[in-house]
Amino acid sequence: MSSCLQQIPVHTAPPYQVTVGPGLLRTCGPRLQEVLSPCRIAVITDSHVAPLYLERVCESLQSAGFSVVSRVVPAGEQHKTMATLAQLLEFLAEEHLTRTDCVAALGGGVIGDMAGFAAAVYLRGIRCVQLPTTLLSAVDSSVGGKTAVDLSAGKNLAGAFFQPAAVLCDTDCLSTLPPEILADGAAEAIKTGVLCDESLFSLFESGSLDLPEIIARCVTYKAGVVERDPTEQGERKLLNLGHTVGHAIERCSGFAIPHGHAVAAGLAIIARAAETRGWTDGPLAERITACLAQNGLPTGTDYSAEALAQAALSDKKRAGDTITVVAPRQIGVCELRKLPVSQLQSLIAAGLEV
Repeated sequence: MSSCLQQIPVHTAPPYQVTVGPGLLRTCGPRLQEVLSPCRIAVITDSHVAPLYLERVCESLQSAGFSVVSRVVPAGEQHKTMATLAQLLEFLAEEHLTRTDCVAALGGGVIGDMAGFAAAVYLRGIRCVQLPTTLLSAVDSSVGGKTAVDLSAGKNLAGAFFQPAAVLCDTDCLSTLPPEILADGAAEAIKTGVLCDESLFSLFESGSLDLPEIIARCVTYKAGVVERDPTEQGERKLLNLGHTVGHAIERCSGFAIPHGHAVAAGLAIIARAAETRGWTDGPLAERITACLAQNGLPTGTDYSAEALAQAALSDKKRAGDTITVVAPRQIGVCELRKLPVSQLQSLIAAGLEV
């Protein structure tokens, strides 16, 4: 095995391994032979990724003895819907996939979410492997088994926890990403630094970005959290740092603002709000916003506190008349705070003030 590869085990039920390194799409067939018996694999990807990588992946799988079919869906969060999910399920049925077969999610977070959800519900669950092609999906969404589609009421409101059989993060894919898409992934990695790892956060402050190492560190942290709390009953809620406001920004924009950029703005807003409320151990928001801005990310939004609070009312983190927000105390330490829904607008308003 190449010394350039890093392998991170995820001890869930069932367990699996995340492999990070170059050339993994070209060798995905023999690598998946290690975890899959001969079967049919349905590769699901989108219209942006297909011209770049679909042929390469299908050839590798076929050379390893897998029978391969593929489906290309339109790219973009606006297509992460029940209608697209239904089309994917009909495709799997038309191709006569059985419970011994597998879905391969080739793409970014949207494809990973949708293809994973399709695998989770088709025949009450068939195996799925994640082949992330963006920094965002590599550091976050491909690991942990969260799968979902959006509803008109909000983001990721229909989904399932469904762990993959394997994750192959081919770092060669990062070379094809435009700066704004790389920044999208940087937002989730910076979030991880704020959550648990000041040295990781400092890499983004200094600009010393070893992306394979950053991916491995983010995956290692998330793997530990998912192992301890696979279905988000406690600790895993911390991974939603920046997401309550971030998802609201996405929804208010009609998903024109991409996920990472929205999370970055949400992180900056909650950092300012936490500092204003006295929840931090001292000045914090300026350091976070400066790091985000340095990495090409927004630190605010033009949407009002009222609009954002209204959009957040359908957030998954709401429970009855309360909502749980994740607030930073210092770089590397965050806390869950349960608030009455009636206080959310004023909290967001405090974060919007600069």
